[in-house]
Amino acid sequence: MKVLLMHRDKDFELYQPASQNRYVRRQEVDRDTLLRAVLWNAPDLTKDLELNTLLRAMAGADEFVFEVAQQALISGLRNDLDTILYRQAILRDCLKNPVVVRGLYDLMTAVVEETRRQWWSLSGSYPSSMLYGSVDLMETFLHVLQKLRSAAEENGSNFESAGFRSLFAMLKKELSEQYLTTIKSHLKELKFRKGAFLSAALGNSNEGTHYMLRKAHGKEQTWLDRLLGKGPVSYSFRLDPRDEAGARILSDMRNRGISRVALALTQSSDHVLGFFKALLTELAFYVGCLNLHTELASHRMPIAFPTPVPSGVRSQEFSGLYDVTLCLTMNHGVVGNALHAEQKNLVIITGANQGGKTTFLRSIGLAQLMMQCGLFVGADDFKAEICSALFTHYKREEDTSMKSGKFDEELARMSDIVEHIVPNSILLFNESFAATNEREGSEIATQIVRALLEKGMKVFYVTHLYEFARGFFNDKDRVAIFLRAERETDGTRTFKLAEGEPLQTSYGQDQYNRVFGVEDQTVAVRPTMSS
Repeated sequence: MKVLLMHRDKDFELYQPASQNRYVRRQEVDRDTLLRAVLWNAPDLTKDLELNTLLRAMAGADEFVFEVAQQALISGLRNDLDTILYRQAILRDCLKNPVVVRGLYDLMTAVVEETRRQWWSLSGSYPSSMLYGSVDLMETFLHVLQKLRSAAEENGSNFESAGFRSLFAMLKKELSEQYLTTIKSHLKELKFRKGAFLSAALGNSNEGTHYMLRKAHGKEQTWLDRLLGKGPVSYSFRLDPRDEAGARILSDMRNRGISRVALALTQSSDHVLGFFKALLTELAFYVGCLNLHTELASHRMPIAFPTPVPSGVRSQEFSGLYDVTLCLTMNHGVVGNALHAEQKNLVIITGANQGGKTTFLRSIGLAQLMMQCGLFVGADDFKAEICSALFTHYKREEDTSMKSGKFDEELARMSDIVEHIVPNSILLFNESFAATNEREGSEIATQIVRALLEKGMKVFYVTHLYEFARGFFNDKDRVAIFLRAERETDGTRTFKLAEGEPLQTSYGQDQYNRVFGVEDQTVAVRPTMSS
């Protein structure tokens, strides 16, 4: 049985072995190492886009939801168009039926935690202990399977997505009443309340061989029949209570007889548990989506199911796009922005400091990741092409170890990106190459961006480098669209970005007036793009 709520044709896998087996004690592992195994630049994306804020909102107090949501976001860049739309349909069902989805998740959580407490009985080396442990475990599973079938019958008609309809149809078909009754009967018989009925043959030197567990014959007697009735004709013997050697021999014969059944039932238990864990894992993602939806609704912020378009089709159009992580950390709503950049490969963002440029850049990266993992985005509407990879090149603090300067560090990170870049990637630059002088920084930025554009990459660039921005603005080809952070005449920031040409000022006068308390707006301050 397969869950198929994350992919149409395969199960969703976690990167962390301890997460795949919640009944095993979690191991201490380095999170960055695990993330890099999934995506080379996952730690940088997590830091630059503040993904942990988003993930904490999705997880609440559930660490397992955090891990699943993190894996879904990071690995979402591998999803194709069909997978994204498949998950969107399932998420719409979840938003319509949150009580059912949360109920199924809680049911799976409870049974997996119960398994963790019972799993010790399956770790023994004796077939008898393995068998009895598996019988107890399967009885617990049988109760859960009955609840799953009931949930499928009661709620199946309320779900419209292909994923949930397939899951519920499978549960109703595979877990029929007759099938569950048969399992219950077998489990009852495997408790051997009437003793184990074995057959064997004599081998070399009269050694027992070919031990086989047999089904007991005859109708089960009531306690009154057993008390008053005459037992069947048989050969029997009794062991002396102090005959320890004889008891061990009989125990060994019994273990050899039931070993195959014990192994088969243990494997069956593991198979059913595997299904429960897969269902738990895939439901965890959608529970995280429900949690995030509740958080954003409490801030009265809109959400939209994005419209993904095939990779290579230059498309970027949205309205009301906002930074979800900023919204989650503030007690009030945040400003959204709009953009129409069809057939554009480059978006250059300039304007005043603290005008919302970095926030806008982060909202672009978050929306791309959220869209490609099948999640809704924080916007009124959003349309974008699928990218093959997403890279961030943000300015960093000075290297405290003094191994290199800021500019050398920027070039080294850019070199790493180039080594891992693939066609149809998106790159987010935030004030990159500003650690050197204006002319050198502009020249380096221009050459890098032009090389990326020639290879079909898509670039968003926040910058104060005027020569760099103006050079692309003066191009006759106009492959770029230019946004500028709005600023009122009194210096007030609206945090809105609008189309506008780059200006040869970074509004250093604002900083001068703020520091020295000058009210006269005519104070002369020489404008520089690196202010």
